[in-house]
Amino acid sequence: LSILHAFAAPKIGKMSEAKISASQTVEEPLDLIKLSLDERIFVKCRGGRVLRGRLHAYDTHLNMVLGKVTEEITIIDIDEETYEENVRVEKRTVELLFVRGDTVVLVSPPLRTF
Repeated sequence: LSILHAFAAPKIGKMSEAKISASQTVEEPLDLIKLSLDERIFVKCRGGRVLRGRLHAYDTHLNMVLGKVTEEITIIDIDEETYEENVRVEKRTVELLFVRGDTVVLVSPPLRTF
């Protein structure tokens, strides 16, 4: 059994086959992502980006397709005269967004009670 086979996840576009019931246990890291298909998730990315959206599809590299996404980008500017940090947050909404897996730092599924 190869490592890639052990962590095999559905290819993008195979969302309906990826559904597993909430009664099944999470045995591998990507099982948690499977449980989050068609749910709103929280994704933290490199560069101060935070995404909240509905998970439509993903793959083993954690490339994801999110729908109805709210994106927040934290920007820190430094005043050249006073050296003060000015923090601002820019927000935007996107109907459909592809997230490249190598930018993902954290994925948080929706809260559940079993």
